[in-house]
Amino acid sequence: MMSLQNNYIPKTPVDIDCNIEKTVDVLGGKWAFLVLRELFCGTKRFGELQRSIPAVSPRALTSTLRHLEQKGVLERHVFPTVPVTVEYTLTPKGEDLHPIIKQMKLWAAKWT
Repeated sequence: MMSLQNNYIPKTPVDIDCNIEKTVDVLGGKWAFLVLRELFCGTKRFGELQRSIPAVSPRALTSTLRHLEQKGVLERHVFPTVPVTVEYTLTPKGEDLHPIIKQMKLWAAKWT
């Protein structure tokens, strides 16, 4: 029988195809969580996201939005106005992240 020292959990066949790793890959970098936080409240324009997350550069925000769009977490809607208006909305896949992010927020409130 294997000892479980230092809280080591032996890898199981499921770990080879780790769902946690897949989720982290979909979420991308640190800005994704803040973008999701904002989009859980509803559709937002790029400028609104930028104002609500002042620490993120326009380039990093654009990169994060593109990544989340490619992963199917949000949809980008372009309106032919001058200047062009772009809105971002969560997909059902993105909405399903809400309880996960909420639990992370509760954990942080308790432990940090």
